[in-house]
Amino acid sequence: LFFLQFEGNSSDGSLCNSSHQSSGESGDFVSQSLGGDDSNFVAYLLVGLEAEIYAEKPKKDIYHFIGNFSRVAGEGVPTMETEGLSVENCLWTNTIVASGRVIGAVVYTGRETRSVMNTSAPESKVGLLELEINLLSKVLCVLLLIISFVEVALKGFDRNTPLVFFRFMLLFSAIIPISLRVNLDMAKIAYSVFIMKDKNIPETVVRTSTIPEELGRIDYLLSDKTGTLTQNDMIFKKLHLGSVSFSKDTLDEVQTHLENAYNEEKEKRERITSSTLSSSLGPGKTKIRRTVTTKVREAVRAIALCHNVTPVEEGKEEGQPSRRTYQASSPDEIALVQFSESVCLPLESRDINSLALKDPLGELEEYEILNIFPFTSETKRMGIILKHKVTNAITFYMKGADAVMAQIVQFNDWLEEECGNMAREGLRTLVFGKKNLTTEAYNLFTKKMNEAKSSIHDRDALVQKVIQSLETDLELLCLTGVEDKLQEDVKITLETLANAGIKVWMLTGDKVETAKCIATSARLVSRNQSMHTVTGIKTKADALAQLQTFSNLRETCLVIDGSSLAVCLENLREKFIEVACRAPCVVCCRCSPTQKAEIVKAIKELKKAKTCAIGDGGNDVSMIQAADVGVGIVGKEGKQASLAADFSINQFSYVSRLLLWHGRNSYKRSARLSQFIIHRGLIISFIQAVFSAIFYFAAIAIYNGWLIVGYSTLFTMAPVFNLVLDEDVSEEIVFKFPELYKELQKGRALSLKTFFIWTFTSIYQAGTIMILGILLFESNLVNIVSITYTALILTELLNVAFEIHKWTRFMMASEFFTLLIYLLSMLVLRSYFDLGFIFSWAFAWRVSLITFVTCLPLFFFRVIKRKLDPPSYSKLS
Repeated sequence: LFFLQFEGNSSDGSLCNSSHQSSGESGDFVSQSLGGDDSNFVAYLLVGLEAEIYAEKPKKDIYHFIGNFSRVAGEGVPTMETEGLSVENCLWTNTIVASGRVIGAVVYTGRETRSVMNTSAPESKVGLLELEINLLSKVLCVLLLIISFVEVALKGFDRNTPLVFFRFMLLFSAIIPISLRVNLDMAKIAYSVFIMKDKNIPETVVRTSTIPEELGRIDYLLSDKTGTLTQNDMIFKKLHLGSVSFSKDTLDEVQTHLENAYNEEKEKRERITSSTLSSSLGPGKTKIRRTVTTKVREAVRAIALCHNVTPVEEGKEEGQPSRRTYQASSPDEIALVQFSESVCLPLESRDINSLALKDPLGELEEYEILNIFPFTSETKRMGIILKHKVTNAITFYMKGADAVMAQIVQFNDWLEEECGNMAREGLRTLVFGKKNLTTEAYNLFTKKMNEAKSSIHDRDALVQKVIQSLETDLELLCLTGVEDKLQEDVKITLETLANAGIKVWMLTGDKVETAKCIATSARLVSRNQSMHTVTGIKTKADALAQLQTFSNLRETCLVIDGSSLAVCLENLREKFIEVACRAPCVVCCRCSPTQKAEIVKAIKELKKAKTCAIGDGGNDVSMIQAADVGVGIVGKEGKQASLAADFSINQFSYVSRLLLWHGRNSYKRSARLSQFIIHRGLIISFIQAVFSAIFYFAAIAIYNGWLIVGYSTLFTMAPVFNLVLDEDVSEEIVFKFPELYKELQKGRALSLKTFFIWTFTSIYQAGTIMILGILLFESNLVNIVSITYTALILTELLNVAFEIHKWTRFMMASEFFTLLIYLLSMLVLRSYFDLGFIFSWAFAWRVSLITFVTCLPLFFFRVIKRKLDPPSYSKLS
């Protein structure tokens, strides 16, 4: 929507609006209507408006817009010249209007809107553990066919061979772990409950219960900045004037100096005559000795004037006092204006053509706004030209990044050092300067500016060149430091994740300088690391040169802006990901929602790594849905990201517990549970295979009826499923040594190696049970079922007991009651068990011997292996 007229508190056609759901950056943006403050424009619109609108084709870019608006009447004669449209005349979808109402024309709808174009369709997420189990299931299916074929081949081929083959397949069908899916789904529900009941991460919600194991295998964490790492709550911290510095504890001295300066100015105004007033009173015109008091006055005045902030009175209802708030495109600008208000120099009013301050004496200081040069990622500075309404003095104020302003202001010996000091404290620095202009100099500047704006070719470059003619020899006024308050425990969390081997990338829609400050203050970039900034890349050759330069650097973090990132992803996708993934961390600035999702997909596809994306705004939804694990934070920007995510949390610091503790437990438990269920099916199938081989390859079931049903349910399920309560490492050790997480990233808990170890274990135990059962009970072969089945149940219970790391009352109860249920079932299932034989001493000691021989060697093997090659966590325990 581009809007033609705004009706509300503003009479100049300007409008404050919030677009955090599209860009992800909170703060209000000032948009401008067509017709400006022409009050007749609305009336004209409503009576037979005939106009033409030209708009560029739909695209994803939310920071630029090009169009034209032409009004015609009658026979096609224009009533006004064609007016150019820019992003300042637009309201994107999901933009929130702060006050008033808008009359406009809708340009893009449906799928053509920037919001929809930057949103990708959600994909069905399948965990890596699921894919590994699918692979093992295929191996088990092949194993089933092989065993069936071997049994048939050893028996001999005849006309009944196909029928016998299928009978063997049915007998060995327990190899295919059908119950594995049920058990895993129940386990995942249990993990989800554990996460939501964890008192250390209150109000956490699991919205996707199918991928909790993926939390334990994350390689890359891609995080939004505003509202995720930071609270987006700016606090003014420092003011440095060169000779003196004021911190948060001494800001009251600034107010004292400011009051003294205005009192001195008032006394001087009373002493001088009206004839000299106009030449000596204007800001910056009085040539007096630069004391601390005058420096403070000039610095605070510059802070109060050089910005794009608009004051708004809220709560104007009957019986309620009004409350003043500020609206601006950047929250750090609001922090600066609030600082000037705190020292008694508040911004009283502002519109598109003027602004006014109220000085400490209660008098208005009014200015006419002649020109504004907004902040861009290319210029990294913002300027404003003001004319004092009393003295007619014209002053050019400018603020910007220290790297740029250092080349513009007069020579000094303190700026670089103090900027470094503030940066090390994690403060966002801005340098303020000013330049007094004569009327003749300003008129010449205006003439050149109009000529540049009327140029058809290279208009932007010519305009910038004219502006740069003013940006010379500015008087350095001050250096400010603003802190973007970080979320609670962000520094500790990022340090913990780094030690765990998880690489953190920051993807933000904010400016480069702001992102670098946050990366430093959050310790995303450590003290012994440097930052390499890549901006303004236009061609493939430039991108390749920058990537080659960066690839030669060590212990250096990559900072790249959105336009450069677009060139790299379009032309050098593989090269960029390869180089960037070698960096300790990557900061991507001015990212669109689509770019965030593209980065996630590129890492997944090219590095085959597991990704986790975390954000709090609607612009993070595409990234969250593209990642293997999406985490949404409930914050100031609403619940859009939280509702679209797999896991919803309240603050960033919860991520470390979610990954290191719950991720570890979920992955380890599911891996062990899967292996036990596979082993449970293999051992009973191998017993059947040995039985058939001994008895002339007869396709006859050794166990049937209730024995088969009870084996997978009553007699083994509870102890095996209780593995979801096991903890191989204590919570204290997990957070004390986050490096343990690196072992999980290798995915060794469930692999082909562990699968074949359990397969050979099943073969040994099944062969031992069957062969010893026949040898020891040769005279009682009629009871072979009760003999081998009892040994099988006892073996499974002991296998679970040997694998448990931390015994709980539930585990002990499950083992005890499962054994008790089996013993009681012998009394009930008399068709399967001969009670007279079972209660004999011969049965008891021989079954005990079989169980002992089946389990003891494997137990000793595990003990010896643990001594020779202990797991990393055992050394810490």
